[in-house]
Amino acid sequence: MRRAERGFTLLEVLVALAILALGLGAAARAGLAAADTAGALRERLLAGWVAEDRAALLRATRAWPEPGTSAGRSRQGGRDFVWRQQVAPAAQGQFRRVEIAVSGEGGGEAALVRRVGYLGAP
Repeated sequence: MRRAERGFTLLEVLVALAILALGLGAAARAGLAAADTAGALRERLLAGWVAEDRAALLRATRAWPEPGTSAGRSRQGGRDFVWRQQVAPAAQGQFRRVEIAVSGEGGGEAALVRRVGYLGAP
């Protein structure tokens, strides 16, 4: 009588490898998605700092900007950003509404961050 041999058949090994490949592929996709998300969050964080810097500068200098739009460039965290500042009179004459929008270095894409604040008359 012949003894049953122990071990895996070729089919069992192929099925195990296929399952392993699917699992590793899913893990790789999840890792790439997490890296993309982290990059986007970093970009928004830096853009937020640019907007906060602009708002802090207006408050610190006690500026009373004229209504209208102005734009400029700023560097934060080794990246260049384009900011656009819109000033409009508020409902009461003693205040100005300031909206600061910050986008990436090209400036053509949608704003990464928008901040709205109010300045009191000096």
